[in-house]
Amino acid sequence: MTSNLHSKAASGPLSRLVQRGWRRSRRPVGQSTRGKTASNRLRRVDAFLLLYDAHLLRREDGLFAGAWFVDLGYGAEPVTTLESAARFRRINPLLPVMGVEIDPARVAAAQPFADERTAFRLGGFNLPLRRLEAGQSERVRAIRAFNVLRQYEEADVEPAWSELAQAALPGALLIEGTSDPSGSLWVANILRREPSMPRWRLEALVFSTKLRTPFTPETFQAVLPKKFIHRVRPGEMIYHFFEAWRQAAQSTVHERVWGERRHFIAAGQTLRTYGFCVDVRRRWLARGYLLLQPPFYETKRRMNINPEERRSKHIDGAEQCAQDP
Repeated sequence: MTSNLHSKAASGPLSRLVQRGWRRSRRPVGQSTRGKTASNRLRRVDAFLLLYDAHLLRREDGLFAGAWFVDLGYGAEPVTTLESAARFRRINPLLPVMGVEIDPARVAAAQPFADERTAFRLGGFNLPLRRLEAGQSERVRAIRAFNVLRQYEEADVEPAWSELAQAALPGALLIEGTSDPSGSLWVANILRREPSMPRWRLEALVFSTKLRTPFTPETFQAVLPKKFIHRVRPGEMIYHFFEAWRQAAQSTVHERVWGERRHFIAAGQTLRTYGFCVDVRRRWLARGYLLLQPPFYETKRRMNINPEERRSKHIDGAEQCAQDP
């Protein structure tokens, strides 16, 4: 099951630009990022994409032939774009990869690294796509926007997503999130472009850790995407999720004697019994990925049952969560 994302009335700077009709302009829309991206910072993001939907990166049928993977806001140096190109071309040597930056100096500095399958273009959320000889516009199969939207207002998030959807093929992915400087910890929204119209459906909220240090749910709060960072408060889904995750981590802390991986897996499995829609397959948890899927948790009636009562009644939230693919 996925969550439908409809744009709501908003008052952020990006929203006001939309209202003034900036989509009709070719001027890049957005703000320059700090650009401090270290080598391999997004390696685990790429590894996740290869596990999550390698087929999308391989596709060469129909409009997917020549469709881009876009690294939006690659920073002062094109490191992340080039690293992703190398990783993804192991499964699709023909994959076109585009780095997009709003800073002209960064785009100019990246040009020596461009080739027939790798491009660096000036642009923003209105991606700099070109017209093909047949008159059609270039298309996009996947977009990675990491450490980009955190500098915006929350009201700007959905307008930015909406603009990115205009260039995406049906079934395309947007992975939008935030990481720590090393990339060892990150959280991201996984969104799928709908088949019949240019809008996204949320498929998962992903929490990623290398499990090299003691695992605590609280550490993820610092890298929540903009959509959630200011909503860790009573009454909000993300607040109750973290409260439950803390309880799950505490109740399974004895697993730590076998290592952080065992503790992370056990806490994720326990979260599922609390009613949260966590994908408990080992392919995710054993690699340090926790996937929280819409509808995120079951009905309010059951969520009002405290964890101890839930366990005593053997209430399993899986019955109302999306089925594992």
